[in-house]
Amino acid sequence: MGRNWSKKSGRTAVGALRRSGAPLALTLAVSLLGLAACGGDGDEGGESPSASPSGSAQPPQGPDRLGPAPSAVPSVRQWKAVRGPGWQRTDQTRVIPAADSLRDEAKLLADELKVPVGKGPSRTGDIELKRGEDGGKSPGGKVNGGPESYRLVSEDGKVTITGGGDAGVFYGTRTLLQTWRAQGRFAEGTVADAPDRPQRGFSLDIARKNFSADWIKARIREMGDLKLNQLQLHLSDDQAFRVESETHPEIVSDPHLTKAQVRDIVDLAASRHITVIPEIDSPGHLGAVLKAHPDLQLHSASGATPRGAIDISKPAAAKLVDELLVEFADLFPGKWAHAGGDEYQALMTENPEQTYPGLAKKAREEFGDKATVQDLATAWLNDRASTLDKQGKIPQVWNDGMHRGGVVKPNKPREVAYWTGREAGEREPSEYLKEGWKVVNLNDEYLYYVLGQPNNFTYPTGRRIYEEWTPAVVRGTEPVPDKWAGRDRILGGRFAVWGDLADAQTTGQVARGIRLPLAATAQKLWDPQRPERSWDDFVKLVDKVD
Repeated sequence: MGRNWSKKSGRTAVGALRRSGAPLALTLAVSLLGLAACGGDGDEGGESPSASPSGSAQPPQGPDRLGPAPSAVPSVRQWKAVRGPGWQRTDQTRVIPAADSLRDEAKLLADELKVPVGKGPSRTGDIELKRGEDGGKSPGGKVNGGPESYRLVSEDGKVTITGGGDAGVFYGTRTLLQTWRAQGRFAEGTVADAPDRPQRGFSLDIARKNFSADWIKARIREMGDLKLNQLQLHLSDDQAFRVESETHPEIVSDPHLTKAQVRDIVDLAASRHITVIPEIDSPGHLGAVLKAHPDLQLHSASGATPRGAIDISKPAAAKLVDELLVEFADLFPGKWAHAGGDEYQALMTENPEQTYPGLAKKAREEFGDKATVQDLATAWLNDRASTLDKQGKIPQVWNDGMHRGGVVKPNKPREVAYWTGREAGEREPSEYLKEGWKVVNLNDEYLYYVLGQPNNFTYPTGRRIYEEWTPAVVRGTEPVPDKWAGRDRILGGRFAVWGDLADAQTTGQVARGIRLPLAATAQKLWDPQRPERSWDDFVKLVDKVD
């Protein structure tokens, strides 16, 4: 890569000499030497990001040497440095969108750099944004093309970012912005970059703990800089239902998000190429809904009422949940929706058929004498997945809603969000992969931030994720076999916050607690290979680019 650029600029040395009362001739000599040696160091910091060097039509002044690699989280996957002074923001810098579809990307970057959006042709000091079929595809095949890929070329004092799609252009602007924040410039050379996994996200339980719209928006901005592209919102649980509903206003808790606030959240997320995925979990975790509809509460043979469990033998239960799924399909226009399916209390007893004879009877009526409560639960989730499919959504479900054997089989299309191996009848990730299901990794060993740390959960650390976890580590600490580990089978992953003991942390503490784990998750979803930086150096980098 060559030697790093000098950390100190000529202006710093000149200022020190002037304050010391050095002779004018010596001061001028040091000034001239400084002009020949100024630059930024990718590891040690450089010119202040708030500085605004005076502009000119000439390339930035600096040594004809190889500059440092970009400072970005996640790290770029391919960087080729060439000799030259690199790019530096000047008073004449503009952001030039080559197409109208890129004006939003251009305006966002221009606002962040405090420069104007301009019209081509581009000139020295400018940043040009373009789209191209190859995007970030590299000749050696290390980086694949696609809509999220990009190529960034820093040459002759100008930067050109070419994305495979608008998202790729946006990610290229994140790499430029973060490097500018850390180094004050961008070295001469070419970046070819693209994510390893197509789904890279953050899951937030807003039902058990209230998070304000502003808090969620702050996380979206953070996610955008980390090149994450999915935000899952767990909307309903036993404690609350926290989004305004027009079809069933009686179930809505206070405080909650209004539909106007949700639309603002969805719009902000879209500007960062993030899809918001709503989750209305059923047939468990419906306590807030059942508080308003006690007639739909599941009862055992002894009269017990398991918390959050709806009676799936009643047509009115299916009607209510489907009405909510359809209503929120319009509010959240992205391609995915989550149907839940986890921890249905009727299946967590030793003998579901004996404990819940009403469910067992309904299962036999619907699916034959060999059918069990498990079959009725599988059919329930099938129906909810079909409702979402009819709304143009790809359904996602929790892995413990996907049962082994039985008369009724899970339907398609759907994706399996794998989070646990603790459930009754637990199944290894490889079982799903062998059956042809596509899996999203939410491994509760590494990626579950459960408030209050109940049930043997501990707060995950960024270091463990960074040093141990990859998308192939779906359960526990061991990866699935390589033949099942590709991006076509394990689509990606999400880091999750759950509000089990909601008052254990404030929202501010949550934001601080997840900052490094979220950054580490983003790094390993973008590039699952062992990182070149040590953990300590990664932490320093996160601080610099933030």
